[in-house]
Amino acid sequence: MKSTRSMVLTGILAAAILAVPQAAMAKAELPGNPNDLITDALIKDIRGWLANPVVALSINSQNRLRKDMTQDQIDAADKQWRAEREADDQPLVAAILTNPLSSYLTQVQARSGGLYAEIFVMDAVGLNVGQSSITSDFWQGDEGKFQNTFPKGPNAVFIDEAEYNEESDSWRSQLNMTMSDENQQAIGAVTIEVNLNELVRRGSQ
Repeated sequence: MKSTRSMVLTGILAAAILAVPQAAMAKAELPGNPNDLITDALIKDIRGWLANPVVALSINSQNRLRKDMTQDQIDAADKQWRAEREADDQPLVAAILTNPLSSYLTQVQARSGGLYAEIFVMDAVGLNVGQSSITSDFWQGDEGKFQNTFPKGPNAVFIDEAEYNEESDSWRSQLNMTMSDENQQAIGAVTIEVNLNELVRRGSQ
């Protein structure tokens, strides 16, 4: 005959085994195709708050500052950024995260109530100009978010595939667009990570 302790342990083990498939089923379902969910109306709304003068002024300022950077210098800056993410001393990271554009983007993300998970703006070579939270790297020029926008002209829009985020139990997709000036000349790019589950929830209200 099993002891009381043995029976309790058996019960705990059985409960843990039963909980595994239930936890797996709790994963949020992909609510749909990002290209269908991220509508022209949403893009128009985003372009509205991107029209704030601080955005173009910040991009143009960095373009002038970094216009003569070589690829080696860009790679070195990106390496410095990655190293600073793990360090106590973060001069480059701090300079970007505390500038006026980053402050504005942080406010926009906060006001979105969970719709925007991340926002960052890039210059003409793909280096970050401002961001709502720290990114894994400083240079985006070798990634689709930049290559499918800025080089393709002032009106380019690229909606990336959806990815599941375990921390928030939600599906997200990056909306990427070219940033242009008042003369419709491309000056940089922007990435907005959209919470697709939240987007659908609002649409169903």
